[in-house]
Amino acid sequence: KKRHFRTLRSSLRSPTLRKQLRKLPPLHQEEEEVANSPAANMSSISFKVGQRVHSVGDPRRIGTVKYVGTVEGYSGSWVGVDWDNGEGKHDGTVNGVRYFQARSDRSASLVRPQNLSASISFLEALCIRYKGQSTKEEEEEMYVLSGKNRRVPVEFLGKEKIQDKLSRFDELTNASLSFLGVSTPGSSEDISSTVPNIKELDLTGNLLSEWKDIGIIYEQLPCLTALNLSHNLMSDVVTGLPQLSRIRVLVLNCTGIKWTQVEELKPLLPVIEELHLMGNGICEIKSNVLFPSASNNIEDLASIDSLNLFPNLMDIRISENPITEPARGGIPRFVLLARLSKVEMLNGSEVRVRDRKECEIRYVRLVMSQLHDKPDEIKKLHPRIGFDRRFSELKRLHGIEDERPSTVAAGPQKMAAGLLSVTLKCVGASMGEKDPITKKLPASTTVGKLKILCEIFFKLRSVKPKLYLEEESSPLPQLLDEEMASLVDVGVGNGSTILVDEES
Repeated sequence: KKRHFRTLRSSLRSPTLRKQLRKLPPLHQEEEEVANSPAANMSSISFKVGQRVHSVGDPRRIGTVKYVGTVEGYSGSWVGVDWDNGEGKHDGTVNGVRYFQARSDRSASLVRPQNLSASISFLEALCIRYKGQSTKEEEEEMYVLSGKNRRVPVEFLGKEKIQDKLSRFDELTNASLSFLGVSTPGSSEDISSTVPNIKELDLTGNLLSEWKDIGIIYEQLPCLTALNLSHNLMSDVVTGLPQLSRIRVLVLNCTGIKWTQVEELKPLLPVIEELHLMGNGICEIKSNVLFPSASNNIEDLASIDSLNLFPNLMDIRISENPITEPARGGIPRFVLLARLSKVEMLNGSEVRVRDRKECEIRYVRLVMSQLHDKPDEIKKLHPRIGFDRRFSELKRLHGIEDERPSTVAAGPQKMAAGLLSVTLKCVGASMGEKDPITKKLPASTTVGKLKILCEIFFKLRSVKPKLYLEEESSPLPQLLDEEMASLVDVGVGNGSTILVDEES
């Protein structure tokens, strides 16, 4: 090696060679990517605009072809790519010439065709992932650091047995083909005969875009119930997709899907239980999207009601949307639970039977308290007819009667009509025996304000009160922990009893 290095160094010192090197034209900034490729002047590999591709040697660097052709001032064919991760060099304009329009100022590149990988088939990826042997270089990269910061090779015991088991495709029930460049099903008949027992399939980060190809893969996997298509940029038009009658879990995170496509998918997903749509820029669950976003931006209850169109959808995650954040004009969790009739998991938290019952009763009481006094609030809370059905359904379910309208005359009595008669009971161990007291409080009194009043009413010193709403319909009292919520908001009505406990 030293001898070859000395020879190369001597050659570079040659005046003749150095003179020839100086005559070469400067490299185009994009041509640097392929300057060391021996195939830089090979004939063009066939690519078409709209095709999904990934960089050779890096299947996680994925983009969409936006241009195929020549570049002014440079020989051969070039491919313009708009990269998903936004890491390019320009916006599709090079040396003052626009070849295409990229998504951002620096998400595009012009590269040689041979530096891009068009795709492989589903079965080819399967063989690479489960039958391919690790290379010597890959095995050398498997190491841990010793106490002296030296590399200690990792040796996998039973590697042959594991590899043998995985290579028996007919026994595979779970398969992960993430970031392998899959763009086509390949020979569909071979799929069903090769992997007949796959139940869960992960196709994250591949080059799939056509729904018909998803349909072909699905139809050839008779046991498939869970499918992950995250980070595949799917077509705007759902065509050629059969009914996915066995799919219970479908993950479509970061696929560019819009709610109009979700509506098209609805009749094709009769048994869906989990539908994941994170990172798609969905801002309204309607037939249109108002503006793009890095995440979703749901802010109206009509969109929440639309989720009830999926009767088997029981696990819903809508956190970090304005609708779930009261500080951003959203609504409390108990309203969401009352509106979503089938949900069993909301934002990763289990919905217990008792929780649901309490939330539904609290919701009905909130609506009834505002029905006459705050019609504008009711219109905001219930923007469409879905309110009438759900509200009436919950009243019947929990046996809640309509409140009779007050016959008190207007005028001086008006202030008293807006007051709630509330009984306060001390139950804290260190509070001593104190008689219950009944007070008339404005319905707008907040939970935080009531805590301060309790300290005054019961002369509590160095004791921070904790409030619970006692309800006949519930076996356990409901904790009132939303400091800024009004009594009406938390379900306190005329004649309610509130237990005053102490912070532990």
